[in-house]
Formats: sequence, structure tokens, C-alpha cells
Amino acid sequence: MISDRLIEQDTLTTDGTRSSVEVRIPWYRALPASCIAGVEFTVDGVTAPPESLTWTMNGRTFGIGELAEHTEEWWFPADSAVVTGALALAPGGEHTVRVGLRLYIPYIVTAHGVLRIEEHDTKTMEAQVRR
Repeated sequence: MISDRLIEQDTLTTDGTRSSVEVRIPWYRALPASCIAGVEFTVDGVTAPPESLTWTMNGRTFGIGELAEHTEEWWFPADSAVVTGALALAPGGEHTVRVGLRLYIPYIVTAHGVLRIEEHDTKTMEAQVRR
């Protein structure tokens, strides 16, 4: 859909042990958090362990596994969410960042059930120190 804008350029931050990047919804309409079916976060070929991932939107932070329970929390096309995971990085230098998202589109039902899309984006950026 809109996968080339999934990762917000120049938003990679790190505290040395955990790294974050801002992402935008790759869809043209808002979706509830419960429609986020999966997230992958990779930097320089190293993927953050799934159990270490957190998702922050609207000022609230959730474990990826908790998102399915939150039908009241919406991700809007104009808002960035933050994906954070256990990825040790040194600040500076160019890093290849890849994010993958699996989303359910609840209002589109096909012969196979509710539509599920998978989007990926890769960008190169410098890691900033998280403050």
C-alpha cells in the first residue's frame, strides 16, 4: 500500500542497549491497535527478539502481544508510532533499518476471511542518542 513511507527517515535512536524507530501506518485509514498482527524490527541484519519489542502510540506503550486486546486505541495516518526493541547500537554511523508489519483490515472481508496485509520498508540512517 504505502510501504515506502513506513519508516520515518532519521528517527533511529538508541540508548546503547535498546533502539527505536518511528513508523507510519501503511494504510490510508486509521486502524485500532488490535489490527496490528505482527512487527519485526531489524538493524544491520540483526532482528530484535520478538519478546523485547514494544509499541508506543498516543502516549501509551504496549508489548506487541498486548496490542490485540486494545480495540480502543487507534493508529491514525497522520501519527507516528514508535517501535523499540533490544538492539545494541552505538550512536552515529550509518545503519540499515528494516521494519515489517502485518495488519488486519477489519472492514475488508475476502473469501479467505479478513484481509491481512504485510508491508516492509528499509532505510539507511544514522543512530541518534535517545534522550
